[in-house]
Amino acid sequence: MIDIARSRSKREKKSIRVSIKKYEAPRHGHLGFGPRKRTRSHRGRVKAYPKDDAKKPVHLTAFLGYKAGMTHVVRDLERPGSKMHKKEVVEAVTVIEAPAMVIVGVVGYVETPRGLRSLTTVWAEHLSEEAKRRFYKNWYRSKKKAFTQYAAKYADGAKDITRELERIKKYCSVVRVIAHTQISKAKLHQRKAHLTEIQLNGGSIEQKVDFAREHFEKEVTVGSIFEQNENIDIIATTKGHGFEGVTARWGTKKLPRKTHRGLRKVACIGAWHPSRVMYSVARAGQRGYHRRTEINKKIYRIANGADAKSGTTEYDLTEKTINPMGGFPHYGLVNEDFVMIKGGCAGSKKRVITLRKSLTVHTSRRALEQISCKFIDTSSKFGHGRFQTAAEKHQFMGTLKKDL
Repeated sequence: MIDIARSRSKREKKSIRVSIKKYEAPRHGHLGFGPRKRTRSHRGRVKAYPKDDAKKPVHLTAFLGYKAGMTHVVRDLERPGSKMHKKEVVEAVTVIEAPAMVIVGVVGYVETPRGLRSLTTVWAEHLSEEAKRRFYKNWYRSKKKAFTQYAAKYADGAKDITRELERIKKYCSVVRVIAHTQISKAKLHQRKAHLTEIQLNGGSIEQKVDFAREHFEKEVTVGSIFEQNENIDIIATTKGHGFEGVTARWGTKKLPRKTHRGLRKVACIGAWHPSRVMYSVARAGQRGYHRRTEINKKIYRIANGADAKSGTTEYDLTEKTINPMGGFPHYGLVNEDFVMIKGGCAGSKKRVITLRKSLTVHTSRRALEQISCKFIDTSSKFGHGRFQTAAEKHQFMGTLKKDL
């Protein structure tokens, strides 16, 4: 009996030693992205611009485009020291259509102890209909009188306009232009243009104001702001998913199968005291439709979609545009300027995307790598596309009944 009791006590000690629980675990979900609620601005707002350098010529620091879709490219990797150096890699890319923007105004900001304060705004004499639509909730029912009185200021030699521009030159330390997209060129259902402020960097304040005044009612292309192989930042609103539970929203662990009243829950939402639920506890709520900034997106190509060789490379003999067969799903054909960036991009198709110059100066070999694409895929994105062009498909399939 004594031996049996001893063996039982040993087994109990062993079981106690084995069943020591880990009483801590890393939390689920990053608290740095809170509060997780719907963004106030559908268009990605630029909160910070690159540092100004007066030695450089005057230039814009951001641009707007519309997300068309994704494809993939094949290229040789130039990364000395890597096992993949001089080898072919396949990478996903996003195509963002960016028709030329029109500058229609200028804003001057003065520095105060509480940050920047706008001193005055000067508008151009003529605004297009798609820009005026932005100032109305219902364009159809309105009298369409926006800026008719303001345009009269240009009648008498534009004295008031000149005076306000001189005030900006005298008092302001930051100058930003007001520009709008030409959404009609993007062939989207929407007819109301997106309006945004874009900071001018480089040169003196006088040169910035003169630059803005000279470019009133003129187009600015994406190729004049960005260039190939440059690293840029993408600011956009993510795809919305509505009200979600904690498992999908925060990635918390599901409870055991037989749990009473559901298992996609958080079992304990806090201690007895303090007698309230902490902000850091995972709860159900809004997932997606948040404003996000993604940095260091490399530009692989800037071209025009209407160009017959916009999707052709030096190695690819077939002349083709960037558009896949049948167009980009849920978007259509890209016929204007476009930017092709590495990787994915926040937001759904047709969503407005803000492209901004990088805030930092890049010196790493990865950032300075020169990109040369060997192949850009233009097969159909709606199913298992086998053909790159319509001519290639016709050559393989022959004349079909529908072609007769």
